[in-house]
Amino acid sequence: MNEKEIEYVKRYSKKEDLKSNLKKLEEGLPVQYIVGNVDFYGRIFKVNKNVLIPRFETEELIYKTLQYIKKLSQQKLSILDLGTGSGCIAITLKKELPNTQVIAVDLSDDALLVARENAKQNDAEITFLHSDMLEHVTGTFDVIISNPPYIAKTDEVDEKVIKYEPHMALFAPNDGLYFYQSILKEAHKFLKEQFIIAFEIGEAQGEQVVGLANQFFAGCNISLEKDMQGRDRFLFIFQLDKN
Repeated sequence: MNEKEIEYVKRYSKKEDLKSNLKKLEEGLPVQYIVGNVDFYGRIFKVNKNVLIPRFETEELIYKTLQYIKKLSQQKLSILDLGTGSGCIAITLKKELPNTQVIAVDLSDDALLVARENAKQNDAEITFLHSDMLEHVTGTFDVIISNPPYIAKTDEVDEKVIKYEPHMALFAPNDGLYFYQSILKEAHKFLKEQFIIAFEIGEAQGEQVVGLANQFFAGCNISLEKDMQGRDRFLFIFQLDKN
């Protein structure tokens, strides 16, 4: 518990809830779950125990993806967000690119409920789809973006994360690589001729995810990029206009 968190709780708590909320903070409950929201990319998003708390790294993912999108020649883009959770990626991209069609997918009905509320709150027209990643997706897209579960069962994880955040959105089989492999294996069928695939990854997974990218997208441009802390955090696969 630090001064910044205390001030955040005071700012967003009703007077009658302040004492109990400060006690929850002292007990270790994440401040974002206590107040029920988080500031992400300059907008307020609702969060609860059914969705991960959006991180700064995911803001970086969006910023970097927007830079790649500028290189696409298409005028009206279609974006697919896999494992949308709170909807923060899909909604932010829609707000930054108003003419874009965005479809957001999640397997959790509870997460989709939160995401729909966030879309309404932020006045973003998003198509939400209940699907296990690409299972029920149809159509083709200019951009596929995902911050999937990527923590291996053997990884060390902050105790507060394990205790309070949804395990369904955290852990993945195959040493955390399962969803990258399953998405890349099927992605060709859902991509247009020019495309971008954007992933957030675990800091120790760079070499392995690049290997998967080379396996399924040989000959395409592959870029492993670092976050502001200097850690491998993002992977981009892209095929852009050659002119």
